[in-house]
Parts: sequence; structure tokens; C-alpha cells
Amino acid sequence: MSVGEVSVPAQRASGPGAKARILETVLDLFYEEGIRTVGVDRIIAEASVTKATFYKHYGSKDNLILQYIRERHEAAREGFETCVAAEPDPASAIRTLVRDTARDVSRPGFRGDAFLNAAAEFSDPLHPVRQVITAHRDWLTERLSDLLSEIGHPMPGDGADEIILARDGALSGGYAGDPVAASAALGRIAERVLDAARQ
Repeated sequence: MSVGEVSVPAQRASGPGAKARILETVLDLFYEEGIRTVGVDRIIAEASVTKATFYKHYGSKDNLILQYIRERHEAAREGFETCVAAEPDPASAIRTLVRDTARDVSRPGFRGDAFLNAAAEFSDPLHPVRQVITAHRDWLTERLSDLLSEIGHPMPGDGADEIILARDGALSGGYAGDPVAASAALGRIAERVLDAARQ
């Protein structure tokens, strides 16, 4: 539940959906305010659940954080695969990813990339949250490499790395600076990578 919404009635607090409601609450709070700054009491209040319900479903804030980043990964994966399936060819799918990124960095309330933000808060590369982030980035890089391979790119792994790093820059630069310039730079780099497949 986001700030300003009507509180969930008390009879729903420990009923079906409480676990999902807690996760839905932190999808907004963690992204908008930062993972470490949001305490358990705030989460409980925003989700309109009891403390007992929170601990019954998640056991600790650390478990909830891990579920949050996993949920972000699953949503990104499903969105990407839906996009690929809907496009007529791999190059179109990559261009759609670029357009979607440009749309994201320009939307109100954009606070940067959820995965890069989480990585900044969890510096230990062995932390479970960082391991999910690494797995997410490896997955996206591999999928982009697969798409580039399908269109005959001579070095699909390198091309995927270029797009990932350009996307990182657009997501960070679009938040901290000019979203139009950041998106345009991503588009130019993606087109250069795609051009290499046609040479």
C-alpha cells in the first residue's frame, strides 16, 4: 500500500493476501526511499498488518529484502520475455528494450534502476541480495547475447556487454541528469551494436 491510501480493515490484516500485501508495499517503499532506510515498523504500518503477521510470513526484514529483489527480477524477466515473444525479430526486441528504458527514465517518480540502487546499498558481493543482482545481470546479458547471435552479430557477448553498460548509464544518468540525453546515448550505442550484425 502506498502512502495516502485508505488503511486495510483490521479483519483483513492477518487474512489471505497479507503476505502479498507486505511485498507489494515494499516494492514501492524500498524503491522510492531506499531499502535500509525503511524500518519494519514502517512496513507493518503501510501494509496494515500486525507485527506477528509480518514475522509469520517473512521472519525478518532480511528475508523480505531478498524476496523484494527476487520479485523485481521475476517481473523484469517476464516483461522481457513477453517483449521478445511479441516482436517480429530479435533486433526489434532489442530496440523495444531501448525504448522501454527511455520511457522509464522519463516517467514521474523514476528513482534509477532498482538493481543498481540495491547493489549500492549492499556492498558485499557475497551477500544474498548481491547474488540475486548478479544473477539478474547475468541473465539479461545472456539473453541479449542470444538475440544478437540470432541476427548474426560477430561478437554477441561483447555486443550484449555494450548494451548493458549503456543501459546502466542511461538508467543512472537519466535519474541524476538529463533523461533525454541519457536515452539518446543508449539508442545510439544499441544501433551501433545492431549495425555490427549487418556488416
